Amino acid sequence: MPTSSATPAILPIAAVSQLAFRDAMSGLAAAVNLITTDGPGGRAGFTATAVCSVTDQPPTLLVCINRSASVYDAFIENGTLCVNTLGNGQQDLSNLFGGKSSQQERFAGGQWEAGVTGAPVLDSAKLALDCKVSQSVSVGTHDILFCEVVDIRHQSGADALVYFGRRYHHLPSETPAA
Repeated sequence: MPTSSATPAILPIAAVSQLAFRDAMSGLAAAVNLITTDGPGGRAGFTATAVCSVTDQPPTLLVCINRSASVYDAFIENGTLCVNTLGNGQQDLSNLFGGKSSQQERFAGGQWEAGVTGAPVLDSAKLALDCKVSQSVSVGTHDILFCEVVDIRHQSGADALVYFGRRYHHLPSETPAA
């Protein structure tokens, strides 16, 4: 049986529009986090859902940050950050860190202490992952910060705050079966 040596034609792939992509991403539920830093570059923070686990050896997560964000330089210069995962009742704090308020106003909205890296840790966070940035990769308008976790603080039984469908939702903590 004869074989064909012709290579298949490569068809152009239509680009997905920014609006279509954003609409699709609104269908991904995600934890709501305050990403904070402090150090020579200053104290800064922002709200993010673009956070995920990378590997557990060494414990590493990633955080995405827009290079045009007012806080970008502080995060890059400091090289440390804390992922403060919010719980039920902390929607206002999320909005404060996600808005146009000053850094001073943002941090006045909660009680903070310095983590192992010096990054601000929210006392009432459901989960706090204190990290040092180990690598950065630029993609489009954002940098992906790969962050090695050096300390973990966890509040058991705390409800979670998630963002889905362009709205906040509360997930109750798991209760042990009776």
